[in-house]
Amino acid sequence: MSKPTGGGVNDVTRLLTSGVTAPGSPKNTISAASQADWAAKRLVWVPSEKNGFESASIREERGDEVEVELTDSQRKVTLSREEVQRMNPPRFSKVEDMADLTCLNEASVLHNLRERYYSGLIYSDVPCVSQGELERQLLQANPILEAFGNAKTVKNDNSSRFGKFIRINFDVAGYIVGANIETYLLEKSRATRQAKDERTFHIFYQLLCGTSEETKVDLLLGTADQYRFLSGGSIPVAGQSDADNFTQTMDSMVIMGFTPEESLSMLKVISSVLQLGNISFMKEKHHDQASMPDNTAAQKLCHLLGINVLEFTRAILTPRIKVGREYVQKAQTKEQADFAVEALAKASYERLFRWLVHRINRALDRRQRQGASFIGILDIAGFEIFQLNSFEQLCINYTNEKLQQLFNHTMFILEQEEYQREGIEWNFIDFGLDLQPCIDLIEKPAHPPGVLALLDEECWFPRATDRSFVEKVSAEQGTHPKFFKPKQPRGEADFSIIHYAGKVDYKAHDWLVKNMDPLNDNVASLLHQSSDHFVSELWKEDIQTLPRVYFFDSFATIQANGSDMDRIVSVDQVSTGDSSGPVSFGGSGLKTKKGMFRTVGQLYKESLTKLMATLRNTNPNFLRCIIPNHEKKAGKLASNLVLDQLRCNGVLEGIRICRQGFPNRIPFQEFRQRYEILTPNAIPRTFMDGKQASELMIKALELDLNLFRVGQSKVFFRAGVLAHLEEERDLKVTDTIIRFQSASRGYLARKAFTKKQQQMSALRVMQRNCAAYLKLRNWQWWRLFTKVKPLLQVTRQDEEIQVREADLQKAKDHVTRVEQDYTDLDKKHAQVNKPPSCSAVYPTMKSPSYQSVAVSQSRG
Repeated sequence: MSKPTGGGVNDVTRLLTSGVTAPGSPKNTISAASQADWAAKRLVWVPSEKNGFESASIREERGDEVEVELTDSQRKVTLSREEVQRMNPPRFSKVEDMADLTCLNEASVLHNLRERYYSGLIYSDVPCVSQGELERQLLQANPILEAFGNAKTVKNDNSSRFGKFIRINFDVAGYIVGANIETYLLEKSRATRQAKDERTFHIFYQLLCGTSEETKVDLLLGTADQYRFLSGGSIPVAGQSDADNFTQTMDSMVIMGFTPEESLSMLKVISSVLQLGNISFMKEKHHDQASMPDNTAAQKLCHLLGINVLEFTRAILTPRIKVGREYVQKAQTKEQADFAVEALAKASYERLFRWLVHRINRALDRRQRQGASFIGILDIAGFEIFQLNSFEQLCINYTNEKLQQLFNHTMFILEQEEYQREGIEWNFIDFGLDLQPCIDLIEKPAHPPGVLALLDEECWFPRATDRSFVEKVSAEQGTHPKFFKPKQPRGEADFSIIHYAGKVDYKAHDWLVKNMDPLNDNVASLLHQSSDHFVSELWKEDIQTLPRVYFFDSFATIQANGSDMDRIVSVDQVSTGDSSGPVSFGGSGLKTKKGMFRTVGQLYKESLTKLMATLRNTNPNFLRCIIPNHEKKAGKLASNLVLDQLRCNGVLEGIRICRQGFPNRIPFQEFRQRYEILTPNAIPRTFMDGKQASELMIKALELDLNLFRVGQSKVFFRAGVLAHLEEERDLKVTDTIIRFQSASRGYLARKAFTKKQQQMSALRVMQRNCAAYLKLRNWQWWRLFTKVKPLLQVTRQDEEIQVREADLQKAKDHVTRVEQDYTDLDKKHAQVNKPPSCSAVYPTMKSPSYQSVAVSQSRG
């Protein structure tokens, strides 16, 4: 059995000197010492090149300048007041909802994310659910889309190179009845070229690594380093196997109901894209006409696509064009032939991807009905800011501007509804309108036309160039507050747009070509007539309305059927209907009627408009994905990278909106319980409801009327007010604890002093006795006493033994007598129980006593 520890006073002392958890603090315990330290040092955040922000304490304030001492290095720095951001009280550490932060600023958000990240407090949680056939197919659609639409980039090994909107339909009982997937802006240029240390789409590497040798022979496949379009060769992805992923992709196709013929046909098209990259041209010696010295790759391509190699070569090198009412053949230069082959590769892959999405939708939406309700999931690339940005970045950033506008508007609506429920008066401002100038700069059709409208307009002029487009944009939008034109555009950005996430520099290289997305219709017609049914179906779309294409001064010019006007349009995105409708130019920019050809910008703008209309009719929830580091390692957070993403994905923009209203709100009961210590005499001891009590407390706190609003169930505060109240509360609690500790330590000291006095009194008695003994020990009579005393003790012991022996003898005698009595009683008992004989009974009956008894009984 263990001995009990000596607690008592020591335990009480340890309790009084240790930290005390503040009431109402989060799950992570915040000590009173840390609260007091925060309040006493006036901790703040200051900019840091390495970590984004670092903590410091204010030493002195001089007008617009603040002198702070850095926490880590103890170095003193003088900064402007705008550079210093307030730090939240420790009770808000690792808070789940960052809208509850009383100090809403970049540094506090970054710190909170960092603390939660290192503590493993993730925001996402996916529960386990049962799966039916449709749910299983819906999940298996993702590996297929990732194989054909995702690629390895420098920052992400599985980056989505397209946007998608997944619509999951539910019936009235809440069961999934179908789904539909819409895709946006596939980065098809990645199929032909990639940046350093990046890969093309996963399916190309999966095909080369995962197919059997027999299938490789049928598809005419080689190794990755044999294909020009795989510029980086076979770049491995850490922790991934292309062969295993190919097996998973094919298994997913089986679950989705793909037939073996469909799967094989898709792989043929992918192999043909690789073969297109191996077709090479050379310039003739005496003229600019291109020739194909080696048609091995072309033969493999035509074998895979089921077309004639001679007709294909003729369509590439000498396509037929319409001149007036007749068709003639025009020789192409090497540059034009290379462009035509690359455009064909991109168009083939894009059509295959669109067919794949359509095939998946056919499997998922078998009932062909919308359902009682739906959940939509929009997965699209975030804001992109590179050193120089192109047309794809403009489309992506334009989309994010629209989504951020929806986010701001949604926050405004939610705030408005909350204030209305609580009966709060506030001048409402729709912050979604703040982004409208930048959106107008991109999408406005006229007065003045935006960037997309001007780009479409330039695409209609045969001799237009990227330089003429930039000049027209500068002329039309030069005075726009969100537009900036650098003074020296050579080799640098052509123009800049100030988005909500920051200034973005754009380089208008090949923008006209990307917007019109031209394609040689000779090759398209040839592919539509392919002997392979899959290829023919893939290219049959609107083949009758494809415009005639030829090349003039290394720039593509397209002439529409039935029109003498030369124009450049997107022939890969053609609308059905009559192609002979009129085209008008004027102050409103480019106008198209039904049946007219659409540019990539037009089609993307229309699809985005439809998407935004769908999102506005729902109750959206926004999820912001943050990459912690570029090294793709767990447990590491690059502060500057996270801070850039917070700026780009609109989190800090949302914070700006929150600061305009009353972001901090607290229920009456919690407000009273936590801050009543600041107003001890404001509330009477009788019963009072929470609202009246809160109003009395606020009145006693003497807060400015503009800093708070009292609702029906909560008190609303401006940003920073709760931090001030928390600071005052911490000082009050600290003072109370100090006074309690002082009284307790005084009580313990007095108790210890009393005990010490008793010990001193006992010590004095012992000292007197010791001194008396020293005096008596040599006295003769004392010696005699010490010798006689033991003898007296022996005599007393003998007397006690004799007395105890006499008592023992008496006890033995008593036991003997008791035993004898017991024996006599036992004998008598035996005689009584013995049955009497007749001789013994008869004399008894003759006795006078017996007869008298019998006579008396008979008379009675």
